[in-house]
Amino acid sequence: MLVHLSIHNYAIVEHLDLELDAGMTVITGETGAGKSIMLDALSLALGDRTDSGAVRPGADRADILASFDLTETPEARAWLAERDLEREGPCILRRVITAEGRSRAYINGSPCPQGDLRALGELLIDVHSQHEHQSLLKNDTQRRLLDEYAGASDLARQVRLAAQRWRQTRQELERLNNAGDEQRARQQLLSYQLEELENLALGAHELEELEQEYKALANAEHLLDSCRQVIDLCSENDAGNVLSALTASLQRLTGLQAQPSPLGEAIDLLASAQIQVEEAVGELNRFLDHFDIDPQRQQSIEERLDAIYSLARKHRAQPHDLIPLQQRLRGELAGLNADDETLEQLGQELAAYERHYQEKAVELSDLRRQAAAHLGIAVEQQMQRLGMPGGRFAIELPPCGSREPHPQGFEQAEFLVSANPGQPLKPLARVASGGELSRISLAIQVITAQTSRTPTLVFDEVDVGIGGPTAEVVGQLLRRLGELGQVLTVTHLPQVAAQGHRHLFVHKVRGAGETRTAVALLEGDPRIEELARMLGGLELTEESLAHARRMIGSAQV
Repeated sequence: MLVHLSIHNYAIVEHLDLELDAGMTVITGETGAGKSIMLDALSLALGDRTDSGAVRPGADRADILASFDLTETPEARAWLAERDLEREGPCILRRVITAEGRSRAYINGSPCPQGDLRALGELLIDVHSQHEHQSLLKNDTQRRLLDEYAGASDLARQVRLAAQRWRQTRQELERLNNAGDEQRARQQLLSYQLEELENLALGAHELEELEQEYKALANAEHLLDSCRQVIDLCSENDAGNVLSALTASLQRLTGLQAQPSPLGEAIDLLASAQIQVEEAVGELNRFLDHFDIDPQRQQSIEERLDAIYSLARKHRAQPHDLIPLQQRLRGELAGLNADDETLEQLGQELAAYERHYQEKAVELSDLRRQAAAHLGIAVEQQMQRLGMPGGRFAIELPPCGSREPHPQGFEQAEFLVSANPGQPLKPLARVASGGELSRISLAIQVITAQTSRTPTLVFDEVDVGIGGPTAEVVGQLLRRLGELGQVLTVTHLPQVAAQGHRHLFVHKVRGAGETRTAVALLEGDPRIEELARMLGGLELTEESLAHARRMIGSAQV
């Protein structure tokens, strides 16, 4: 419920702070004092449109803040939690309007779109006034009230979720089906390309090994000649070779009878060189013995390399990238094959969601039909009490007109009313008289209040065009609503004002060169005097004061 309203520099209001409680709070005051300004400011905090004219002359901005206790409003708490906007303590909605007409909105201190204020506000307050934009004129609100009255709110939520899941599943199924021809073509191409790569069966290091072997075979004759020449130079050349030279050198040095000690290291080096040359010649001879020039092997390697290079050119890839390419193509093909399985699975899910929707929507329709009849009779009875003799009320449930699962279920809900005898039933939105519309709204709210989840109801001059006993009935009904939750009502009738649990008096305060609006909480004698003024004008008489006391005393019984 609304616990605090703070208004700064809005219209003719310089500064206003209101603390509000549960029950019925009446707001009275002379015409033009600013009663509607308070409700207009509250509407801005709930997301209504505004302009630069909202800012008090001479101020640079208007600042409106509304605080709500969400203890009894789980839907609002869930809404905040989904958007990570919840916080300890009251929920604070704030609206700032600059003198240039720019507007900023905040929820619990976090900037937010104006639409978020409006969406959250609809969960917190239901405003009933004489203008055409009140929520009760909306089919969504009418359907919600009917479902709450029928005790079918949770069932309606299940129907809505089933329809949403069905629609989401169908969209995904259509997306995959629309891509079907293109997907099948891609699958065929991938299968063909993978078959080529798998038939090639390229090993992990095969390309490097083949290229090395091919180079060796291509240069075989030159390689063999070079090896023979080295062997000849090292050991077989009759004219002189390395081994012969090393052997002769060692014999000459070791044959000296007196060897100076520094020659020992040179002799060791020559001996080592002789051994290494002998080993090198041995390795070269073994290489020549085992090296086989096979023309068929060379041709086979050429053909294998040609196949690898050709397939790489076909895929516009480097030869060493063929194995990673094969892995990527295999993964993509697996994904496309998985889509085929997904299509089948989505089809099964779509059918399951539709069966679930049909089951819940049928159950919801039955509850709505039963509740529509009972609610229509109950509202009609209240209309009689509210000075609309012969008035009629009914609820029509026209089909949604779609064969597909609809979030609302099989039908819509439309409130129909006839305010006067002999007139046909018409949609509530087409009722001409604002006073009649307010009283019909009041009748509906009285009946649905026990099941409605909106914690705060605001009625702006619902007593227009009525008086006498009917006015007293209106006051009693509003008080009954206040006992179930929170009701704020602006009224000009003392019969209504006397029924309030609390009484706020809006008046103008004239200062030096300016006029501002102020609000006072009336209790005791000041409240009796305000009711007496409403009864008999500016001059207070003993009769009007006594009458006012009796009205307040009667309301407290």
